[in-house]
Amino acid sequence: MLVLGIETSCDETGIALYDTQRGLLSHALYSQIAMHREYGGVVPELASRDHIRRVLPLIRQALAAAGCELHHVGAIAYTQGPGLAGALLVGASIGAALSFALNIPALGIHHLEGHLLSPLLSAPAPVFPFIALLVSGGHTQLMQVDAAGHYRLLGETVDDAAGEAFDKTAKLLGLGYPGGAALSQLARQGRPGLFKLPRPMLNSGDLNFSFSGLKTAVLTLLNKQEIGDQTRADIALAFQEAVVEVLTEKSLAALTQTGLKQLVVAGGVGANAQLRHTLNEKAATLGATVFYPELEFCTDNGAMIAFAGAMRLQAMPESTRQPARSFNVHARWNLEMLETPGAD
Repeated sequence: MLVLGIETSCDETGIALYDTQRGLLSHALYSQIAMHREYGGVVPELASRDHIRRVLPLIRQALAAAGCELHHVGAIAYTQGPGLAGALLVGASIGAALSFALNIPALGIHHLEGHLLSPLLSAPAPVFPFIALLVSGGHTQLMQVDAAGHYRLLGETVDDAAGEAFDKTAKLLGLGYPGGAALSQLARQGRPGLFKLPRPMLNSGDLNFSFSGLKTAVLTLLNKQEIGDQTRADIALAFQEAVVEVLTEKSLAALTQTGLKQLVVAGGVGANAQLRHTLNEKAATLGATVFYPELEFCTDNGAMIAFAGAMRLQAMPESTRQPARSFNVHARWNLEMLETPGAD
């Protein structure tokens, strides 16, 4: 089955074609970073309008790259949530329209499930069950993944997610948008050990996270210091080290508590080089292995949606695979509430 994936949850328009026999055939992505940089963050209305402009040309691009025609597509998978409602509606409406016109099944996909399963597109790939650290945009969660659609929440952030803390701290340091990538770049110039920032909830006894206090600690530090370029780099490094230590120790605790030996890291923050290095090093002491998606699939993309859609469609009885007759989106959507594929 050839599945067309459509991702429009925020500020990237992603399209991909995944074949259940041949794997990922093509993917195309357009990022709105340059447009939103002028405003210091994502403007939802502008994001929605840009998705409208980009989706159909990107579908044509992906089809051409795969050497396929539209009538070869056997199913549509689109991001149904969570995300910006207007942006989600663009992908959902186009996905539903194509499904109805081509008389093929359509399936709304949970954005975080796409991220969670994205390392399965790489080689070597993890096998079920595993622990997943989701660090994507406004989400920081630890999940136990027993199979596709079988997810158990182990811990989550009680306030700012790691990605939000990166972006907000970057703004405090006078960095541009997107803040997380800019802060990580600046941290490379930092000198270790000059500043010590708190590790919120590191010893809380559970697997939850908190990062808003870390951002406040940076602000307090900035108000006390004579800030030059080198000091900003030193603070950026201290902040990154604090986040990485908390994410690492909580992930290791999840592995220890469950007895599992595989950790999957997915989402934009998962591209952070220091996080990858530290996780690999510490997980090895437990005899565990860490899996990551390819760097191009850490941010939002159509490949993860097409792949998640293919897995779900394969698990569903053929009688339940129906063309779209209507559609809706979920700006907020709890991953644990997601229905198991093929369940009655």
